[in-house]
Amino acid sequence: MKAFRQLLISWGPLGVFVLAFVESIGIPNPGGTDALLLLVAIARPASAVLCAVLATVGSLLGAAVFYEIIRMGGDKFLLRYTLSGRGQRFRTWAQRYGMVTVFISALLPIPILPLKVFCAGACAMGVSRTRFMLVLAAGRIPRYAALAYLGAQLGENTNDWIRGHYWHMGAIAVALFGALYAILRWTDRTRNTVEGLQ
Repeated sequence: MKAFRQLLISWGPLGVFVLAFVESIGIPNPGGTDALLLLVAIARPASAVLCAVLATVGSLLGAAVFYEIIRMGGDKFLLRYTLSGRGQRFRTWAQRYGMVTVFISALLPIPILPLKVFCAGACAMGVSRTRFMLVLAAGRIPRYAALAYLGAQLGENTNDWIRGHYWHMGAIAVALFGALYAILRWTDRTRNTVEGLQ
């Protein structure tokens, strides 16, 4: 794997695209795209914007393939466990609020938020392809843009800066989840009230 990563580094922005695609189709490589994006942005600051764009495009194309793979088999598997009782309640919750966790884990590079697990659950639970891709794009674009910017601006100090701010990112994730969850609950209540008046 180390030789493959060195090859991708030598490819520059194209290597970032390839790794983002491979990682997003479900081949485990936690943090690989982030690390490669940083390495290339540090080595070639002038190509940082191109790296961010290609990382986003590669990630979204890979996620589209991942979505189709999960939808082919995962839906049938989960359907058995989510037709009634607690399983049905979980399925309803995941369809309504599960994309919040996908968004936060796509946006913030926090190791305890396993993006692929949340993505697989969302795909298998019947989240629409369009909604899935839009939420991922909303998380990936600022994430990769920020990483490319940090790599180009801070150079070799980027990893230290990120490590020094993990708790901040965790707090942001919790606050963002709470805010988005509250907004969704409020819109649900408002919609139910309006439907009750009609």
